[in-house]
Amino acid sequence: MTAADRVRPSYVRGRRRAEDLIRLFSQPPVDLNLVATTLGAEIRTYELKPDISGILYRDGERRVIVVNQDHSIERQRFTIAHELGHLVLHRGQPVHVDEGFRVNLRDRRSATAEDVEEIEANAFAADLLMPAKWLRADVEQHFIDLTDDNAMHALASRYGVSTQAMAYRLAALSFT
Repeated sequence: MTAADRVRPSYVRGRRRAEDLIRLFSQPPVDLNLVATTLGAEIRTYELKPDISGILYRDGERRVIVVNQDHSIERQRFTIAHELGHLVLHRGQPVHVDEGFRVNLRDRRSATAEDVEEIEANAFAADLLMPAKWLRADVEQHFIDLTDDNAMHALASRYGVSTQAMAYRLAALSFT
């Protein structure tokens, strides 16, 4: 267990950074290409191993987010937002082959609550893709029945996320 594993995640800094970025938009879905460009990153899709969702590569000023082309569009969007979270919140780990660049890798471990940086990147992704302010407005203004599967699917589609991601987000915001 590393020192980072023993530290509690901080959500405030990530939430503030996500709020700054969503000011570029007036409604969902968030254009992740525009966010990446604003942050000086490029997004590329490649065939990766099935258990690898994405990679953030940094080499000096160059920043590339690689996302698994075989995953659903909704999962790709969450992965891109997750990697953007690493970009704005974390330094990254040096790769042993060449200490000149750093990388963050999104894999199965990322979704677990084992690593503080992964928890923070997931929280940032949720804040960026499903801003609490927008969700509150949608649920309250449109009287969305969160127990209706069709309504949940429509809400998730509006934000460009999976129904599962939307359900987690609504639960985290105490909507359920």
